[in-house]
Amino acid sequence: MDLIQAIIIAIIEGLTEFLPVSSTAHMIFTSSIFGIQEDEFVKMFQVSIQFGAILAVVFLYWKKFFDFKNLSFYYKLAIAVIPALVLGKLFDDRIEAVLGDPVPIAIVLIIGGIVLLFIDKVFKNPVINDEKEVSYKSALVIGFWQCLAMMPGTSRSAASIIGGMQQKLTRKAAAEFSFFLAVPTMLAVTVYSLVLKDWNHAGASQKGYELLMQDNNLMLFLMGNLIAFVVAVLAIKFFIGVLTKYGFKPWGWYRIIVGIILLIYFTQFK
Repeated sequence: MDLIQAIIIAIIEGLTEFLPVSSTAHMIFTSSIFGIQEDEFVKMFQVSIQFGAILAVVFLYWKKFFDFKNLSFYYKLAIAVIPALVLGKLFDDRIEAVLGDPVPIAIVLIIGGIVLLFIDKVFKNPVINDEKEVSYKSALVIGFWQCLAMMPGTSRSAASIIGGMQQKLTRKAAAEFSFFLAVPTMLAVTVYSLVLKDWNHAGASQKGYELLMQDNNLMLFLMGNLIAFVVAVLAIKFFIGVLTKYGFKPWGWYRIIVGIILLIYFTQFK
């Protein structure tokens, strides 16, 4: 993977991490279309540049994240992230196996798009307008909803936002709680991929940080996180406006159209 390819993937990550369209699916498809070799560093890169994207949330909502008087905010996030930490560890190898096959991911994109077309009609009459009104039980339930995104193509953002709406949050409140939850979730994923996970590189087991020290990988990693951060800041502002005004339908149609195009591409031309 060269610098231009890394920049393109980082832009895709920043644009899609907080949209209900699956950033993982978009990065996998982009890598395949551009012929980027799917080696261990590329896999780690696609996961770890999510760290740059989550910093965008901290930047935009810094008053919330650094309000140490509101300890319940941190407790709720800690509770909500537990299901992803436990199930993510248990199913890590199976998830990674699916990442190599774009066809089922395209199918999940389409199915998820159909769900989004009707989701606004399913969860009506929200009563929670702010994170402070979210109970610890609701935070845990949203955390379990987020785990649906372990199937690549589902979208962590879509799963957690729908979970919030199921718990009577407004679309805006559900989206913001999804953003907040992304921080500990993606931070844990990044730390795991860089420090704890064993990557099979050139026939040898290596940690993520060891992969970074080879060739120009560290420069690609830093550049990718910086670009993902900048793009994600813009994407979050855009998404909140569209979601509040139009709901999920635009994203549903987007997923269906893109999923069909990619399904045809990967079954007929690859």
